[in-house]
Amino acid sequence: MTLAENTFIGEYNYSIDSKGRLNIPSRFRKALSKNDANTFVITKGLDPCIWVYPLSEWLKIENNLRNLSSVKNINRTFVRHTTRYASSSTYDKQGRVLLTPSLINFANINKEVLIIGAIRRIEIWNPDKLKEVDEVNLKIEQDTYDELADKITL
Repeated sequence: MTLAENTFIGEYNYSIDSKGRLNIPSRFRKALSKNDANTFVITKGLDPCIWVYPLSEWLKIENNLRNLSSVKNINRTFVRHTTRYASSSTYDKQGRVLLTPSLINFANINKEVLIIGAIRRIEIWNPDKLKEVDEVNLKIEQDTYDELADKITL
């Protein structure tokens, strides 16, 4: 099965090295569009995790952020939160990207990480933190899930 470019699915267990480098799964690297030049933009997630975008997907986000009015405080805060910790990283010959200390700290990552494909982005989690978040999120009312499922054609 061949997925569309810049489509990431699945879950992988990896370790971060002492220099903050993390191997991006081969399957994810192969899914990356040639136009992205092996480059990801890495930033804080809205959950306590790290979000990794292919460069072309990040440019779409950046364009949307540019369209937010800087007159509104909430817009300035959102843009600042989204871009403040963002950095681009081209993976090396071993498929590793560099995570900044501030992102590692934000996501409470020690050594072991869970890398999750989230369609247009990759999420990097502390496995214990994801378990906590999942336990809370799985308590969402069934009606809420049903409303969302109605929006998706299976």
